[in-house]
Amino acid sequence: MNIVEFATRRRVTIGMTTLTIVLFGLIALSGLKVNLLPDLSYPTLTVRTEFEGAAPIEIENLISQPVEEALGVVRNVRKIHSISRTGQSDVVLEFAWGTDMEQASLETRDKLDILSLPLEAEKPVLLRFNPSTDPIIRLGLSGSDAQAGYSEAQLKQLRRFADDDLKKRLEPVAGVAAVKVGGGLEDQISVAIDQQKLAQLNLSVDDIAQRLRAENVNVSAGRIEEGSQRYLVRTINQFANLDQMRDMLVKVDNGVPIRLKDVADVFQGYKEREGVVRINGHEAIELAIYKEGDGNTVAVANAVNARLVKLKESLPPGATLTTIDDQSTFIQHSLDEVRNDALIGGTLAVLMIFFFLGHGRSTFVISLSLPISLIATFFFMGQADLSLNVMSLGGLALATGMVVDDSIVVLENIARLREQGLSVIDATIKGASEVSMAVTASTLTTVAVFFPLVFVEGVAGQLFRDQSLTITFAMLISLVVAMTLIPMMASLEGRSPLAFRDEPESMPRSLPKNRILRALVRGGRFVGELLFHWIPRSLVILVGFVATCLDRSVGAVLRWLGRRVVSVYDASARGYHRMLPGAMDRPWLVLGAAALAFAISIALIPTLGMNLIPSLAQGQFEATIKLPPGTPLAETDALVTQIELQHARDPNIASIYGVAGVGTRLDASPTESGENIARLLVTLKSGAGDREEAEAMKSLRASLAQRPDLEVKFARPALFSFSTPLEIEIRGYDLDALTRSGKKLAEQISASDRFADIKSTVEDGYPEVQIRFDQDRAAALGLTTRQISDAVVGKVRGEVATRYNFRDRKIDVLTRLRETDRASVNDIRNLVVNPGAERPIRLSAVAEVTATEGPSEIHRVDQERVAIISANLAHGDLGSAVAEVNRILAKTTLAPGVSVHIGGQGEEMDASTRSMLFAFGLAIFLVYLVMASQFESLVHPFVIMFSIPLALVGAVLALKLTGTPISVVVFIGLIMLAGIVVKNAIVLIDRVNQLREEGHTKREAIILAAESRLRPITMTTLATLLGFLPLAIGLGEGSEVRSPMAITVIGGLAVSTLLTLVVIPVVYELVDRKADAYYVERRARKDNRAEGEADAPAHDLAESHS
Repeated sequence: MNIVEFATRRRVTIGMTTLTIVLFGLIALSGLKVNLLPDLSYPTLTVRTEFEGAAPIEIENLISQPVEEALGVVRNVRKIHSISRTGQSDVVLEFAWGTDMEQASLETRDKLDILSLPLEAEKPVLLRFNPSTDPIIRLGLSGSDAQAGYSEAQLKQLRRFADDDLKKRLEPVAGVAAVKVGGGLEDQISVAIDQQKLAQLNLSVDDIAQRLRAENVNVSAGRIEEGSQRYLVRTINQFANLDQMRDMLVKVDNGVPIRLKDVADVFQGYKEREGVVRINGHEAIELAIYKEGDGNTVAVANAVNARLVKLKESLPPGATLTTIDDQSTFIQHSLDEVRNDALIGGTLAVLMIFFFLGHGRSTFVISLSLPISLIATFFFMGQADLSLNVMSLGGLALATGMVVDDSIVVLENIARLREQGLSVIDATIKGASEVSMAVTASTLTTVAVFFPLVFVEGVAGQLFRDQSLTITFAMLISLVVAMTLIPMMASLEGRSPLAFRDEPESMPRSLPKNRILRALVRGGRFVGELLFHWIPRSLVILVGFVATCLDRSVGAVLRWLGRRVVSVYDASARGYHRMLPGAMDRPWLVLGAAALAFAISIALIPTLGMNLIPSLAQGQFEATIKLPPGTPLAETDALVTQIELQHARDPNIASIYGVAGVGTRLDASPTESGENIARLLVTLKSGAGDREEAEAMKSLRASLAQRPDLEVKFARPALFSFSTPLEIEIRGYDLDALTRSGKKLAEQISASDRFADIKSTVEDGYPEVQIRFDQDRAAALGLTTRQISDAVVGKVRGEVATRYNFRDRKIDVLTRLRETDRASVNDIRNLVVNPGAERPIRLSAVAEVTATEGPSEIHRVDQERVAIISANLAHGDLGSAVAEVNRILAKTTLAPGVSVHIGGQGEEMDASTRSMLFAFGLAIFLVYLVMASQFESLVHPFVIMFSIPLALVGAVLALKLTGTPISVVVFIGLIMLAGIVVKNAIVLIDRVNQLREEGHTKREAIILAAESRLRPITMTTLATLLGFLPLAIGLGEGSEVRSPMAITVIGGLAVSTLLTLVVIPVVYELVDRKADAYYVERRARKDNRAEGEADAPAHDLAESHS
């Protein structure tokens, strides 16, 4: 008993199994995570080391080089890139794709643990780049417009409220990992020391810091027992207020007590600002909310937003809490768009089926495979730990047009046999069995093409894994549905082979004689009849009545439309049947035309252009502005304020969130840090598209172009690649040669209108005060360079001496000279460097102090210095931009001793293209293997494979007509196309072989098969095309990664189907050289084998009885 016979005999079993799978799918759906993208593991680690006050040269020599050497031996490291800037070293490790990043992180930490760095440097911190670690919600706490100019006290109050109240009440929300607060003013106790008074009293800054540290202590001294009482012994000596700190005794000089207030001003100020946050020009406090690693973005965001409703009731007077950015909004809109695309595509496919069949019940049976396959897929997605994201739901939307194909072929063949006079059961079993091999082969070829995606390198392999698995699950489930549920539903009109005989009508049961019992029995029977007879029957009648009404109203209209549609098909079918014999009489003309079309499509490929992965339009974009090195934070903040106020009323812009200096990111962003860096997040108004986004960018560019000293980069939020489209690395060891070459190449690139937002790491130096010691003079005065250096550091940078309790919080107490004693280069020259001595010695007496410039940052790649020129594309595609750069390099003479390497997304694109071409070739090979094993032939799969180059013709044509460049998404569409387009040829060739086995000649079998299979081929093709159509139109969020794929499949499948119906019969007639008698004999062998298998059980049974 094969699976089809089992399905028709055990109808209840099939129905209950189907219901169970659907139920499990719905349960799994409620537990799936909802995220924007699949869980991507970016193969990069950043080692960040802080060394406050160190210049880039010292950072390179003391930090970056030792870290590079230590980490160069970590396994799978592909590239090491370091950035040495003032006070900070970032060493970025790029690993090969597919590396276990958890293991790589452990190995990196092990190497760092044994690394010896300067004592003054902070411990290295390991950071990961990952878009999924971006904050899911950014909040802005600010005043109303009338209070935009906050005072110092108000900014402190807002920062305290954010730290003490909002942060503590948001972090307990389920799924929230951390809340990071930025902006505003952080409390700090400043001890501003008078250098002259210190010198007079023979005191140093370090003496003051030690006294503060020694006096501000609470210590547990143990416990004592006195009689039956036990006491704790504690010393209570922490400063309760600032007056106590001011009155602290520093020393006694000749019997005169010297207190802290005698030598320093003590006041509650704020820490030096690292960043200023502004929303639409008004200063604000930012709260960045991060979710846990496995958290559901939408669920966590909803929980946070629900908590915010309550928190807004407790805000300080005049304060407002606004949402700057909410990832869940874009995610929800993207998922809604994919769902709508799937619903529209499914509806169009079902309507097309109804037009062709003109029968509501048959349409309903086929349509069942659509929701059942998709819902059951959720169960397997849960088992494979997939989330609901743009890619997995895109896979479901793509599967919508394909999951009905198998059911169409099965039911159409059953209907054909019914028309020939077979009974319901016989037609069902024979019809489904006839096409079982073709349906299985076509489904397996579609599934097989996704296996090579495991060999795709780069982000594309991880990005499309979820989509591949989703389509695979849906297609395999649709195959099972087509071979079980569809035959079972089709056989319901006939009597089940396992149905029980009708039982005779039972005699009416007598009632009890007792009146009470009789009333109870009658009541129970009435309730039973009502619940189990009349109500179900009424519902059935009601449903039947509604169905009849719909059939006579909507159904009549649809049938009228269907007749018009089918009439076009009938006319085309008649033309095809008349044309096919003539085409087969001129095989070389047909093949020549097909080869010419293929050659033209190949010639068109270079004109399409090439990109890596389309960026997602999320209704916002980022602008990174770099001011000259050494620009103070206040000037950077002034520029942000000016830009925000200038564009606040832009018709395309909803809000502008800006950060001057350091923001609140928890991950690695090594090239965008410092007081001279400003970042703007521009949120567009609802409904804004690409045109409005381009206008807003153009407007901002025009405003920023008024400052020629700015470097600006515009980009959408990074999701798939953190490289700029174009990065040119100029390598060498001589900094001067790199500087000259970098500036020259940047000028050449700027002259081309193809590039925008050109940035260079070769820039003006960072202003610095250099101190060169005279060791002989210092030694003569009894000083060492170390002592002098420590004195300068203590007076200029200062030292956190202790921490002060303020409102249950610990705030730093910073000791250093007064601002007036360290405000200029002359003040630095006049620093006293021998505290405690009888005669004060100024720094200028033992050192040369000069104001000059040093390098602002030093880049190294693979332990070699580099200058990096990066640029965005003003127009055109990435492939032509790389070609333009190569032309510029060929004409430009650079300094001797330097080499040039083109990186960025162009390098990633080359790697992805190579792996995609390999995957495409492997997919074609796997399709051939599947078909060869199904047909037990090497020739017939070869004939079917002619569909693939024909599909390429349509794909290239569709891409050219829509102006879509080749990208990773298009390659995925081509790989998918290789599995889809062979389905039609499989169904056709399988039928030709069946007819030849029945005794028809080769030419006659081809023509008859084309006539009988034209209808299901047309129906399955149209169902797939209509299912893909909403995705190809590309409306709504996230369409950038779905539309190119759908366009590729639609173009390839449409043209391939038209050409397949002509070319495949011609190729089959030319290639298949076996005689007709071979197929008749093969059928006879099959029948004999089947009869032998059927007789064997009967023979065994007879022997057992004897």
